[in-house]
Amino acid sequence: MNRTLVIGDIHGGLRALTQLFDRAQVTVSDKLIFLGDYVDSWSESPQTLDFLIALSQTHDCIFIRGNHDALLLQWLLGQDNLMWHQHGGLATMLSYTDIGNDVKSRHINFLENLQDYYLDDQNRLFVHAGFTNQHGVAHEYYPKLLYWDRTLWETAVALDQSLTPNDVNYPKRFQQYHEIFIGHTPVTKINESVPLQRANIWNIDTGAGFAGRLSMMDVNTKNIWQSDPLPALYPGETGRNK
Repeated sequence: MNRTLVIGDIHGGLRALTQLFDRAQVTVSDKLIFLGDYVDSWSESPQTLDFLIALSQTHDCIFIRGNHDALLLQWLLGQDNLMWHQHGGLATMLSYTDIGNDVKSRHINFLENLQDYYLDDQNRLFVHAGFTNQHGVAHEYYPKLLYWDRTLWETAVALDQSLTPNDVNYPKRFQQYHEIFIGHTPVTKINESVPLQRANIWNIDTGAGFAGRLSMMDVNTKNIWQSDPLPALYPGETGRNK
């Protein structure tokens, strides 16, 4: 049976991603949905993008845009952001020191063609961060919120979990989709370590940019695979744990 696998925020941790592929025994029959933030924090951001570009030639892949991917694209196009340096960007800048212009051009093309969201035929939404429009992502007034918003997840965490979609107080945003899969805000911030469900929202970001693990989940069975903690895979590096 073909699987649909969703992958959380990688943050330049290619070793964690290849470890996940081994543990989940990923094949060309699997559909792979990446939730964004492929770069920043660990030292293999360029190599991660190269891996994903090559993967797209052999596998069925969906690549969602994350906020860190948008920031890297700005930098590659000559538009620096000093705050980005403090949130994993400096490691990425250093990792591009010996990268040629041909590779940079290939990465720019990849980053420019990322999708803001993906909606499958079962009304399951895949988006990096969230959205604010009550009628769903297609009506979002500010598209950047799709990879910057945190209110969707914050609302889900604060919600009375006994509520159902038929309750009057159930958020209208949540009612637009059967399930919503996001990254962006690590579940480790609320002391969790595996992909977490709140209401009909699944957060797959398990803190790989910090001291957590990279996670992959089968969206149908909800089986989960995780890498080792990223600091163990990158000894001598700090990621975003400074």
